[in-house]
Amino acid sequence: MALLFRAFFATAVQRNFMINSQGVPTNAVQGYLKHLLTAVDHVQPTHLAICWDMGSVTFRNEMYEGYKANRQAPPVEMAPQFDLAKDVTTELGILNIGVKGFEADDCIGTLCQELKQDEDLVLTVLTGDRDLLQIVDDKVSVLLLQKGIGNYFHYTRAAYVDEFQLEPKQLIDVKALMGDPSDGYPGVKGIGEKTAYKLIRNYETIEGLFANFNQLTPTIQKKLEQDKEMLHLSRKLATIHCNVPLDFYLDQAEWQLDLNKILPLIEGYELKSVRNTLLKLNNTTTQTSLSL
Repeated sequence: MALLFRAFFATAVQRNFMINSQGVPTNAVQGYLKHLLTAVDHVQPTHLAICWDMGSVTFRNEMYEGYKANRQAPPVEMAPQFDLAKDVTTELGILNIGVKGFEADDCIGTLCQELKQDEDLVLTVLTGDRDLLQIVDDKVSVLLLQKGIGNYFHYTRAAYVDEFQLEPKQLIDVKALMGDPSDGYPGVKGIGEKTAYKLIRNYETIEGLFANFNQLTPTIQKKLEQDKEMLHLSRKLATIHCNVPLDFYLDQAEWQLDLNKILPLIEGYELKSVRNTLLKLNNTTTQTSLSL
């Protein structure tokens, strides 16, 4: 979903919705596929799966009714592209995964938790969501999308520790303190990003803060006391849950980029921009005539 929204707004500002012959906008789908297939070319994985949000209501809304309540409804040109994106993904033979009541991040975290038990697997997550950095460890890395297509910051555990002087898991407690305006939970009022990182670097965890409460400044003490309940709730909201009930087998996700199979499907869906990306990625001189 993050890739779809990113792709949609990248072109919607010029109202370039790429309407197909059935009158359906395809700009979000084309951008999503270009991000996906470019990353596949970059990583060269043996297995591939796409995780989706399955509606706007999850267990987090039951915990806190304000969770993501500030999100606006998608533009009308975006709405028909959700199903189209999933349909095209399925037609390409790529495994779709989603569980009602959970977010895509939870499904990704669960897959990584299960699959990293296999010593032979190396797991890479492609995302534009920094929340997923909390699952980075010695077996899981994150390709965090930057501006443009094919530009990433590759977060290994070592890279994360080097940049933030924290372990990836400690991001949960940082977010519990600073909150997340985009997700609609406040954390502790008056504690921003800079202070949150400093506190967790110094005291390691929320428990460490309260264990050393007398060492904190009176201002920080007051803020923590006033928002103690929200602090612990924000921590639960920030945590990616890695116990989603998934019916998943690794061989379901086997996939490879086969231009001869994919191009006719892309043609059928009238995704000209994706076709051009595929031809470029594969350095092909195929003169296939595509009437798009």
